[in-house]
Amino acid sequence: MYQFDKRIVMTLDAGGTNFVFSAIQSNEEIVEPIVLPSNGDNLEKCLETLVTGFSAIKLKLPDNPVAISFAFPGPADYVNGIIGDLNNLPAFRGGVALGAFLKNVFGIPVFINNDGDLFAYGEALAGALPEVNRMLGNAGKSKVYKNLIGITLGTGFGGGVVRDGELFLGDNGSAAEVWVLRDKREPVYSVEEGISIRAIKREYARLSGDPRKLTPKDIFDIAEGTLEGDQASARTTFEHAGEVLGEAIASINAVVDGIVVLGGGIVAAHKYLMPSVIRELNGTVAMYEGAPADRIEMKAFFLDDPAGLTAFLAPTSRQILVPGTTETIEYDPVKRMGVITTKLGTSKAIAFGAYAFALNELDKY
Repeated sequence: MYQFDKRIVMTLDAGGTNFVFSAIQSNEEIVEPIVLPSNGDNLEKCLETLVTGFSAIKLKLPDNPVAISFAFPGPADYVNGIIGDLNNLPAFRGGVALGAFLKNVFGIPVFINNDGDLFAYGEALAGALPEVNRMLGNAGKSKVYKNLIGITLGTGFGGGVVRDGELFLGDNGSAAEVWVLRDKREPVYSVEEGISIRAIKREYARLSGDPRKLTPKDIFDIAEGTLEGDQASARTTFEHAGEVLGEAIASINAVVDGIVVLGGGIVAAHKYLMPSVIRELNGTVAMYEGAPADRIEMKAFFLDDPAGLTAFLAPTSRQILVPGTTETIEYDPVKRMGVITTKLGTSKAIAFGAYAFALNELDKY
């Protein structure tokens, strides 16, 4: 979708430390990105940085851009382009009409959205969803998935939902704000206190007593045995995080029946995360009369694991009789849900999502 569209959209990857400006045409980044400090504690400097960055990108373009589209942290009124009280960009506290500001400066439409939403949209259009359907087609299956849940695991716990090719935003522009789900292991806290960068660091320190300031990558290396540390605690840290993630995915999947794609830096540790994720998804809940019930209606498979992919693609259909006739109809009693890691890379998926969202919105008018 849009791979042959010649319209240009300027994009931004907005972080608390740096802003990365770029532009996309036909699903391809067409300029060398420009990185500038965000100046997130000073509104005047931050707005000046945004104007400077987009102006510099515009000078590099072969034609005029049709829109600006980017992900920005929340809370925010994304539909109206108003940024609210941010922890990592405190200059925006009190509400700043960022979309209207940039539209006035550059004279083109401005679209701002949540990074989890745009990640999901990019993966649905050009990443995980078409990849899963391609694998199903190659296996001779007629099944086609149309819905996708995107989850980003990094500084926080973000999400997005795409239903039948459309990004689901909600009536208040607050759909898929999944970070407010509860942490299964510590239900008084939100889910991102159980799986995020700070959660991984905190849990390893608690289990191991290791006083070093370690990153999740360091803790993964300890789990692998390539860095000195408490290997058992490192592996248990990711197991606990996977348990929290699995319960969160189950809660989302109970409403949105589709493929799940994971992005963000923590996904690199999927070797230690995913066994407990799949265990949670394929677990049970208790009923008062004593009989357990499946946690989700689908059977969950991790598609980056060769054994999981083989099982996901395995034939389970059979022919059953239509009552009162000799006719038969194909019946597959196994409902399947696949979990897969990003096929584009998180940043690229967000950029693709921002690009496609802008063009899709422009095409409505």
